[in-house]
Amino acid sequence: MPEPGGPEPVGPDLFAPAPPDPLPYEGVWRFTAPAVDASVPQARHAVRDLLYRQGVPVSQDLVQGLLLIVSELVTNAVRHAALLSPMLAVEVAVGAEWVRVSVEDNHPYRPTALEAAHSETGGRGLLLVREITREAGGACDVEHTAGGGKVIWAALPLTTAPVS
Repeated sequence: MPEPGGPEPVGPDLFAPAPPDPLPYEGVWRFTAPAVDASVPQARHAVRDLLYRQGVPVSQDLVQGLLLIVSELVTNAVRHAALLSPMLAVEVAVGAEWVRVSVEDNHPYRPTALEAAHSETGGRGLLLVREITREAGGACDVEHTAGGGKVIWAALPLTTAPVS
């Protein structure tokens, strides 16, 4: 705090600590794919390869959870949004302490997690995403995009185990 009548500080505080440099694995990657069945395994493999290539410190359990989330979200976009959204986008954002995967489409319908009967083979995707996210201590949500579509995301905390 300057003394009364003294000079006012100008510009940045030269004694403030510099912000930390980003870690080598931090960043945001986005790719698009057609809303077809073949995009499900392609998205899963692309996310897995990205995590390994960037050296993201994730445990094998966390990788498996993330890949299951990607599979479920892309499958939902293919099954329920393809008519109005022939393309979808997958985004992976990695910070120092978390990893976030999201799937965006241009369909305006905001899905809800449904309870499916045990005899049904589908209908539990969002419940599964929520459960995986909850068990990992993360968060997930559905948001509308500016273009009228939606993005469904899940963010999970990183573990300190190296990728094997």
